[in-house]
Amino acid sequence: MRKIIHDNEWWFSVVDVIEVLTDSANARDYWYKMKLRVKSEDNTQLSTICRQLKLLSTDGKKYNTDCATTEGIFRIIQSIPSPKAEPFKRWLARVGYERVQEIEDPELATKRTRAIYKAKGYSDACIEKRMRGIEIRETLTDEWSKRGIENQRDYAILTAEISKAAFGMTPSEYKKFKGLDRANLRDHMDDLELIFSMLGEAATTEITKSKDAKGFDENRDTAQQGGGVARVARENLEQKSGKRVSTPLNYFQKNSAIDTSHDYEQKNDADPPG
Repeated sequence: MRKIIHDNEWWFSVVDVIEVLTDSANARDYWYKMKLRVKSEDNTQLSTICRQLKLLSTDGKKYNTDCATTEGIFRIIQSIPSPKAEPFKRWLARVGYERVQEIEDPELATKRTRAIYKAKGYSDACIEKRMRGIEIRETLTDEWSKRGIENQRDYAILTAEISKAAFGMTPSEYKKFKGLDRANLRDHMDDLELIFSMLGEAATTEITKSKDAKGFDENRDTAQQGGGVARVARENLEQKSGKRVSTPLNYFQKNSAIDTSHDYEQKNDADPPG
């Protein structure tokens, strides 16, 4: 199934999805007729959730192709009357029901998150730190929301300021350092990396409150200061332990590696990556 990253999000070929789920001999014709049918039934324009992106064809050339995000593909699947589409429809119904349950009882969301991490192979200790990190992160973003931070871009910038101050790398730079693509960076941090990430965000929250920061500029200053608290603590540990906190290994590499330490003294001719 063809896919492409556009605007930092996966987009999938609609005709490829249709071909897999319908066994149609002509998926393009099926897609054309399906759009007409859905429009006539409920006046919905499926084309509005698609975007034409260039994808490689069988002749080796790239052509504009109807693509949709994961959310858009799920919407399209709901309109496909095929037995192969039924498992997806049942799964979407179950997920929707679970979300309604979580609205009624937010504790269920925490339990399901723990279960997901457990299924991925994370230890109980690591899950506990990860969950604590999520709580600290939510406390910080709630504080930012109260102080005039309104859009996702600003949240991302402020988060990057904390990371840059704490580790010398923005989250995107940190992901490249670890060789990650779309994975969640914090899911691949070890104990110390998570601890210093939490320290930077917890410190930012406290400084933000004490200075009563308002608006983007003031919150950017406190984000840099909060990250700076974590940087000082990290550098102090690195000097005393002789090891770097930041590691290029992801979670599963680190847990399968024999020696995951990064000797600080042997590489003192260059700045630490964080």
